[in-house]
Parts: sequence; C-alpha cells; structure tokens
Amino acid sequence: MTDGYRGVTALVTGASKGLGRAYALELARRGARVILLARSDGSLRELAAEIRERHGGPDAEVITGDLAAPDGPERVLRELRDRGLTVDLLLNNAGAGSVGPFLGRPLEPQVRSVGLNVVGLIVMTHAIGAELVARGSGGIINVSSTAAFQPMPYQASYAATKAFVLSFTEALAEELRGTGVHVMAAHPGAVATGFFDGTSATIDSRAADTPAIVAARTLDDYARRRAASYPGRAMNRALTWPPRLLPRTVVARVTGNLNRRRRMHEVVDLA
Repeated sequence: MTDGYRGVTALVTGASKGLGRAYALELARRGARVILLARSDGSLRELAAEIRERHGGPDAEVITGDLAAPDGPERVLRELRDRGLTVDLLLNNAGAGSVGPFLGRPLEPQVRSVGLNVVGLIVMTHAIGAELVARGSGGIINVSSTAAFQPMPYQASYAATKAFVLSFTEALAEELRGTGVHVMAAHPGAVATGFFDGTSATIDSRAADTPAIVAARTLDDYARRRAASYPGRAMNRALTWPPRLLPRTVVARVTGNLNRRRRMHEVVDLA
C-alpha cells in the first residue's frame, strides 16, 4: 500500500540507522516528505542524499538532536518552529535498551533509555499531537515492541519502557478518537539491527525480521487505520497472547528462563 502518504510530512525519530532508517526510506518511497531526526548529523545527511538519489521528490530535512537529553525534545521542537516545518505524521521510533542483569549493568544507560523511550516520546507526542488535533488531521505511530507484553528479566528496564509505550498509546488513541488524528502502536519482535552492539548479546538472524519488512508492514497498517500493528512474522503476535492470560509471576519466570538460555544473564560490554 503506497497510497496515503503523498503530500504528508513525516518526522522520524532515531532515523540514522536500523529501523528508523528503514522507516524513512519507506516513507520517501511512498511519496512522503521526511524530517530525519537523530544525534548523528553525518549519518542523517548521508541518508538524506540516498533518499534524494533513490526517490527524488522533496528533499529530506535533517535535524540533529538528542531526545534523551533533559532539554533535547524542546530543542527539537524549537528547531521545527524556527524552520516553519509542520508535521503531519509523528513516527516515534527512537529507542534504546539495556541487556543483562539489572543490578550488574551500569545504571546511566538504563536511566538514559527511560529518558529516550518514555520522556522524549511523550514530550514530542504532547507538542505535535496538540498541533494535529488543532488541525483535525494527521497521526502518530509509537514504536513499541512485543517486549511490552511481559516482564523480561535481563531486559527489565527496556521491557518496562515498552510497556509504558503500549499503555500510553492505547489510552491516547481512545482520547483522540473522533478528532481526525489516528494513533497507532507498532509492536515488532526481534529485528535484524545493531540493537545489542557493544555487548556480548546477539540477535538470532533466523528469528529476526528485516527492518525493511517491518517498516513496510507498519506503514501498511497505519494506512489501513489499524489500532495496533504487529509488523513481523505471525509467531510474534501469537506470543503476545500467553502473557495476557497467565499469572504475571509465571510469565516472568518463563521469560527469565528463556533469556538465561540465550546467555543474557552473562552479558558483558565488549572492549
């Protein structure tokens, strides 16, 4: 489904690599004008050039900013205003997470991930969402995860932030029903990105979806005005159902056993 994005200006957070990069490329392919936001100016400018070469159309805008910094979201919003950029679709993709035993891992990256995954997301949503409602059109896609549906020992803080994104997005979607603004959460499973780079943890490529597939299916679901998107293989969605039915202590124990089998309790930083 390529219809529905021509003439749309979409802001993609965390656009410099991985899934965010794939979202930006897919939006441009479908005719959207993209605003690329991440910390890495060089990577964003390379992506903007690639979009221009591949798809033509309106040039991508580049904004360098850190949504995890205390004043990061406000700086980004100020830059949007100063440039006169109006967002029709906010794609809150930027995210990070720690892996390994909570007490055995450095605290700062975990606190930073809460700032990015939770605080940055709600600040951007509050400001841009208000503009969308005032215009009576547009939408918001919040990238959550299948990790949102259960506690995950050895990914404790990451799964907790995604549970926040799930609950927040569902509530906001109901609040904005009838306003002309569509709100959707996307719940990919494992994606073949560098999410665990810098640690001894790895992603099993046999069980991971490609960023391009996840991006395309997410945007298809948004175009269909679905309430939620499960943009990976069907098994990912099926695995979100047992945690909704079983006792939480059982779910945590099972998930902990699975992550121990993946050696996540032994994760260390790589030099």
